[in-house]
Amino acid sequence: MSKKNKPQALSWDAFQSLGNPENAPEIPQEESTSNATNREKQRIRVFLDKKRRGGKSVTLITGLDETDDYISDLGKTLKKMCGVGGSAKDGEIIVQGDHRDKVIQYLIDQGYKDCKKSGG
Repeated sequence: MSKKNKPQALSWDAFQSLGNPENAPEIPQEESTSNATNREKQRIRVFLDKKRRGGKSVTLITGLDETDDYISDLGKTLKKMCGVGGSAKDGEIIVQGDHRDKVIQYLIDQGYKDCKKSGG
């Protein structure tokens, strides 16, 4: 064993305190940013896409800086609201058909301030 990998010696009291949760040191909590302020800063783009889809149009939502679970739930909500199918993967939500206005209004109601139509 080299000197770098050698474990440090602990006193018996220090060793016992490692297993006792009452003696555990306080762990500082990270500052959590609220979802509302995080949503206001995101730049969401909603546009109509027809590429590689056999001429059929889809509403594509990009720019979401959220967890995959949240994006999946948001995709389910948008699809249910529009009454169509779609998918949510790779940080994008795809909703079948042209539903840009409904999607933008819903996202603004959810707190996404910078949500705009993009493209043609």
